Amino acid sequence: MNVKTVQPASPQTYSNLQTRAALNNLAELETLPPQAAQVELDTVTEADAGAEPRQILKSAKDIAIESAKDAVRYDPEAIAAHYGRRPFLVWGRLLSVVWTFFGFALSLWWDGSRGKTAINQKRRAARLREILSQLGPAFIKIGQALSTRPDLVPPAYLEELTFLQDQLPAFPNEVAFQFIQEELGAHPYEIYAEITPNPIAAASLGQVYKGKLKTGESVAIKVQRPDLAENIGLDIYILRQAALWAQKNFKVIRSDLAGIMDELGARIYEEMDYTQEGHNAERFAQLYGHLKDIYVPKIYWEYTGRRVLTMEWITGTKLTNLEAIKAQGIDAPYLIEVGVQCSLRQLLEHGFFHADPHPGNLLATPDGQLAYLDFGMMSEVKPYQRYGLLEAVVHLVNRDFEGLAKDYVKLEFLTPDTDLTPIIPALASVFNNALGASVAELNFKSITDELSAVMYEYPFRVPAYYALIIRSLVTLEGIAINVDPEFKVLSKAYPYVAKRLLSDPAPELRTSLKELLFKEGEFRWNRLENLLNNARSSDDYDISKILNQALEYLFSERGDFIRDRIVTELVKSIDAISNNALANAKAVVGEWFGVTPSQPVVSETEQKNLEHIKRIWGILQSTPGFDGMKVLQLLPQLLIKPEVQNMGQQVVSRLAQRAVTRLIREFLLAEEPAAIPENGSYGKASPQLSLPAAK
Repeated sequence: MNVKTVQPASPQTYSNLQTRAALNNLAELETLPPQAAQVELDTVTEADAGAEPRQILKSAKDIAIESAKDAVRYDPEAIAAHYGRRPFLVWGRLLSVVWTFFGFALSLWWDGSRGKTAINQKRRAARLREILSQLGPAFIKIGQALSTRPDLVPPAYLEELTFLQDQLPAFPNEVAFQFIQEELGAHPYEIYAEITPNPIAAASLGQVYKGKLKTGESVAIKVQRPDLAENIGLDIYILRQAALWAQKNFKVIRSDLAGIMDELGARIYEEMDYTQEGHNAERFAQLYGHLKDIYVPKIYWEYTGRRVLTMEWITGTKLTNLEAIKAQGIDAPYLIEVGVQCSLRQLLEHGFFHADPHPGNLLATPDGQLAYLDFGMMSEVKPYQRYGLLEAVVHLVNRDFEGLAKDYVKLEFLTPDTDLTPIIPALASVFNNALGASVAELNFKSITDELSAVMYEYPFRVPAYYALIIRSLVTLEGIAINVDPEFKVLSKAYPYVAKRLLSDPAPELRTSLKELLFKEGEFRWNRLENLLNNARSSDDYDISKILNQALEYLFSERGDFIRDRIVTELVKSIDAISNNALANAKAVVGEWFGVTPSQPVVSETEQKNLEHIKRIWGILQSTPGFDGMKVLQLLPQLLIKPEVQNMGQQVVSRLAQRAVTRLIREFLLAEEPAAIPENGSYGKASPQLSLPAAK
């Protein structure tokens, strides 16, 4: 698109609406496309092409992001330098905060002196929640963050702080409308076709109006509170100084309080930049918007700036409003399951996750979709952390608490020099009772509560990413249980975990899969059966892809151990089948001659393995996408592989050894052992462990 060059009086970047107005005045401007979200930004000389200077058009999104470059970013050193020169302001706020907490501290001391700390703990926790609400946005956010810090806060306080809300009184419309004009270049009544006279919701960082664009779309308009950075910056400075003082003077404090404050400060300052929230929403839509029945609202960048965000208005019902949802004929339990599957992909697949999925941010739309709102608080889980979490699940399933304790070291909950000796039995005591019936039946909140007590007692340091994960999952489970008291988050999550273990080619998960399927050299068919049975329930489970990956891994150098175990299991299975066939033939011949032949003894383990193999084949046949003919077509390609030929030779050799052993036993030995072992020894059989079936 060619645009005539118009040189401004001075270099500048127009705001969105101002630039549109300037473009409308250009005499030789061609017709803009329907999205009309392109504006002139700067002049480029195409010297090489011999072209005259022309204006480059950039999207409204680029304009919004560039206009937010002057947004305040969290910098603890700069904040300290700023408030270090304002002692009266700092001391005034500090005295106000201390006075507010003085009565609370006095009540705690009084409880302790009378031995009633435990009795009154719940009441004191409720009072702390009220105090944090009164002190404003920074303290509300801190309280919400503390609700996910079991290494810092006793369990009773954790539960109470989860109810902390960030609803505050609205600020005047005049201020909000002034911000809209400053950010977008015109009065709200000129920009929007409609806007509500008063905000429909007010939170700690801003308030929301409902409006309509002149093109007819209904929108939500979020406007930031005045003096937000100044007020929050002052409180974070005071709290960070207090954290540094506490760390220095109280050796019992193990966690990096100043680091926690810095993490919180960075998150809050990100939330104060609405262009960042818009970017988060678009990234979320790109990663998860394609999932079935997930909906992410559109961002209108022409009407968005650092302090104003305009996004698509979503008509929906909170998942906690069961009567309204039922009246619309919406399947609430199904939408909860949709949310669980989306959360799993956020946490374990892409790592970019919504850290604040409270009931107000998850809506059921009239057409039965789950809509996500408010993308201000997002976080990321790094790849090694994602794999570490999955490995921890495997160790939990295996009841390998030593491995689980080491996972906590790898995941940075514990320092490498931590003595794990007392921690391993503590973890066992937490999980053994819970794992008594079925992994799928675990209540995530109850396990988290018990684990929180262990973390509070031992030198755990909960990483920021994990704290947000816990907050996200516990909140989601709370919503789910409100919808269906029998809902089990882990039961719905297990098919996805099974799919990842079977399909992810990452070395970490290949090792985890090996640990899951093998125990002391014995292959556990029941666990493979359980994994395949659960994985086929996952929406995006591709059995053909799984088989191809399995074959690729099997015939790689890393698959040596698996190939050896397959040979062993094939020998045992073929020997058992042939032995049974021979016994049946003997029985038929014996009937002809009136002779009752002796029955071969097949071990109970071998018989169970045969049953598992039959069931596994049945599971594969019933899995969507499985084609038995394609599997048969692979056989010629497999048979020419040197590894397959070597496996075949080993199978024939071991079967021959068994046949000779059986021949000697039947004709030369007076007594026969109970079963023919694979290696010629007759020791005790290893006990078989089984994975509790996921419902």
